Amino acid sequence: MVSSLPVPAAASILVAEDQTDIRDLLEMNLRNAGYQVTAVADGSTALAQQVAQPRDLLVLDLMMPGLDGLEVCKALRARGSAAPILMLTAKSTELDRVLGLELGADDYLTKPFGSHELLARIRAALRRGVQAGEAGSAVFRSHGLVVDLAARKVTREGQDIHLTPLEYKLLTTMIEHAGKVLTHRQVLERVWGPAHADDPQYLRVYMAQLRRKLEAEPARPRLLKTETGVGYRLEVD
Repeated sequence: MVSSLPVPAAASILVAEDQTDIRDLLEMNLRNAGYQVTAVADGSTALAQQVAQPRDLLVLDLMMPGLDGLEVCKALRARGSAAPILMLTAKSTELDRVLGLELGADDYLTKPFGSHELLARIRAALRRGVQAGEAGSAVFRSHGLVVDLAARKVTREGQDIHLTPLEYKLLTTMIEHAGKVLTHRQVLERVWGPAHADDPQYLRVYMAQLRRKLEAEPARPRLLKTETGVGYRLEVD
């Protein structure tokens, strides 16, 4: 994790879920975890409430009456909202997950999910609220990997790791979004530019090289995780 990222002790969360039983369960679990929670049943209400009184994080169901979760996410990002968004979906298709992430969602959970996973994703999303000015002096630590971003120094279990410029750019891109799923297109555009946005095989080659240098067991990565058909996630411990 990045050392300078405290999680707000009583962060405010807006939940939008049209199924009453799931909405009540989410509200109870989040309140029990110490968060301030507002729960609504549709996307239009969620959008209006977030515009009127911004919360620290939103949990949006993908399929809701009126505006769905994707439309709410798109509308908020168009208004400049940077609040983390966790999307809930009963759909298993990769297209829905990719679309949500590319519209500005920070993460997703596919129903059914456990409360421990929900809370872990929320904590990770809140920790990503780092200021751009702080990022240059941050030190990232996870699973034995230490990256001093100011010194551009990478070590694993105390051993210096040499990365090529492109490998380092790929790693720091993942660090900027640690704990968040990035789609193949998002990574390619950030690291190589829009011209390579539709070339996931190029990314797979570099990700494999990075895993060989950073993972104790590259075939069973603990740090650079694959989200099948979607993209990659840099895990934080």
